[in-house]
Amino acid sequence: MKTGLFIDGVWRESGDNRVVTVENPATGAVLAQVADATVADGDAALAAASRAQRQWAAVDPRARGELLRTAFELLTARTDEFATLMSLEMGKSLAEARGEVAYGAEFFRWFAEEAVRVAGRWAAAPSGGTRLLTMRQPVGPTLMITPWNFPLAMGTRKIGAAVAAGCTMVVKPASQTPLTMLALADLLAEAGLPPGVLNVITTTRTAQVVEPLVRDPRTRKLTFTGSTPIGRLLVEQSAEQLLRVSMELGGNAPFLVFEDADLDAAVDGALLAKMRNIGQACTAANRFLVHESIADAFTARLAERMSALVVGPGTEPGTEVGPLIDAAARDKVGELVDDAIGRGARLVAGGKPVGEAGYFFAPTVLADVPADARLLREEIFGPVAPVRTFATEEQALAEANDTEYGLVAYVFTKDLSRAVRVSEALEFGMVGINQGVVSNPAAPFGGMKASGFGREGGVEGIDEYLETKYVGLAL
Repeated sequence: MKTGLFIDGVWRESGDNRVVTVENPATGAVLAQVADATVADGDAALAAASRAQRQWAAVDPRARGELLRTAFELLTARTDEFATLMSLEMGKSLAEARGEVAYGAEFFRWFAEEAVRVAGRWAAAPSGGTRLLTMRQPVGPTLMITPWNFPLAMGTRKIGAAVAAGCTMVVKPASQTPLTMLALADLLAEAGLPPGVLNVITTTRTAQVVEPLVRDPRTRKLTFTGSTPIGRLLVEQSAEQLLRVSMELGGNAPFLVFEDADLDAAVDGALLAKMRNIGQACTAANRFLVHESIADAFTARLAERMSALVVGPGTEPGTEVGPLIDAAARDKVGELVDDAIGRGARLVAGGKPVGEAGYFFAPTVLADVPADARLLREEIFGPVAPVRTFATEEQALAEANDTEYGLVAYVFTKDLSRAVRVSEALEFGMVGINQGVVSNPAAPFGGMKASGFGREGGVEGIDEYLETKYVGLAL
């Protein structure tokens, strides 16, 4: 297991030999200690990325694509190794961790194919006499800040696009889950990524280490996945250098179930949309808006399904719901549930922490949730499903859009016209129709409003790492 900083192709300790303690959220026990980077370490990582940029940009697109294909194959072959590591440091079940490896690896395969599709254009000027040449070139050294909830996939969808485009990188993974990113860096080096192209710094001194990198003129792009408050701060800091910025921030996803929906499919979709990653996902369904004619049946079925889920350490066979990431996360979920009940919500299932060790919370369903409950405004980031009812499509849309966030929404209906109409009216960057999972490497992932800007994945994903240059050629 690698536990150092990865800078310019070399594993090294932090400048002051401090370490970050990584905890197993299922037990609270120490899992590992990794290097805790200093400001100087961050500068060294950016210097390495800056030195490597020109040579890396000159590498043939086919060669960059083949490297990503090799990384895809290596990662796929080591599915169990990476899944176990993620389950230990983050808490998700082994089955779900294996799913993340498959999803994360697919970004390497997708961008391996996109690397050779970067193209410009050639045109004659309307007035004649001049030719207009447009070319796409790498943005340059990129600072990537990744979250703890998907420690592999949130890295591969940024790294894959940057490698394909010809950008070098400094990656700062979350201090709660650094081991997966360190293992990924080691794998990419094995796949043939040259020294300095990818640099990984782990640190608990995030503000001290990151801000100088954001403000440094050698940095040309910033990409961040995390909370909206931190995203706002980073955008503010990035303005000094006018960085290219992409932000994948918080969410408050509505899950709309209309009266004509297939109820079994809606409950299946709700379970996926709510319980993926123990509810710790920006795409997690946060508000269940169900037509009043079927609300009781939907709530009863969802509560039955959620109550039957097996809670336990992610590495244990049969576990379906692992622990939350830490004590603070567990306590916040409890506060949100208590607040809703205190305001009049009815507890249908769960509602309390589980067990003596670790940070477990029972899968929870709440009915009759009042409009002023905090969990309708705040990201729950836990296994809690609050259900509200609506009478009309207009009412459902108004409530769904009544949030500062705009990442993803889910809609269940058999009416094709309604599906199109509602999709167009929803103020969200992604909409799932009759499905509880929308994430796909071949599709553009991202939101609007306070959920950020920019897209990851799809043909749009590589554009975030490319500049457009125009050349006027007189004949």
